[in-house]
Amino acid sequence: MSGRPGRRDDRTPDAAPQHTQSDPEDVLKQLGGSWHWALGFALATLIPGILVLVWPDETLHILAVIIGLQLLVAGGFRFVSAFSHSSDGGGSRLAGVLIAILAFLAGVLVLRHPMQTIGALSLIVGVFWLLTGVLTAYVAIADRGLLHRGMLFGLGVLGTVAGIVVLCFPVDSAVALTRLLGLWLVLLGVFEVVMAFAMRSATRRMARPPSPR
Repeated sequence: MSGRPGRRDDRTPDAAPQHTQSDPEDVLKQLGGSWHWALGFALATLIPGILVLVWPDETLHILAVIIGLQLLVAGGFRFVSAFSHSSDGGGSRLAGVLIAILAFLAGVLVLRHPMQTIGALSLIVGVFWLLTGVLTAYVAIADRGLLHRGMLFGLGVLGTVAGIVVLCFPVDSAVALTRLLGLWLVLLGVFEVVMAFAMRSATRRMARPPSPR
């Protein structure tokens, strides 16, 4: 006999070499679902808010540039984070991608006309926060696989309230608008920092081996 059972498997298709490269979707899913990524997104919200509050007397042009850049960065974080949602048939992932698109569009609109009026800047930011707050709350409800659904829902509610406040309480000066937007950015950023560390704690609890009885 020319063949042996131990060598037959080497010739079968099942023994084909495995790919060492990870699928891009899996890479984005792992990155977007990590607490480090959530913390980075939180800092990208908190730091611009602090900058805006530290320099309340800056011109509307400077405020628009800071807010526009924050929206663009937030869009990048949101896009990657969207791939961590997949347990509801893709609905929450689609909502996450839509949030990222809205962030990119709002950032471009703000930066394209940085000398726009106070009312226009308030309208763009207010509508963005309102829509993303509603979509974030939807993601928290729809995706049952999330470890931090309650906190994510709270973040969505906070974003919705921020949008309503900015839209319903018009301001007539750049200083007042700066303080209002800076305050809400800081509040959102602090909430996101807390959520990031809550994700870290939940991840460590899941990775911890069960204690022997």
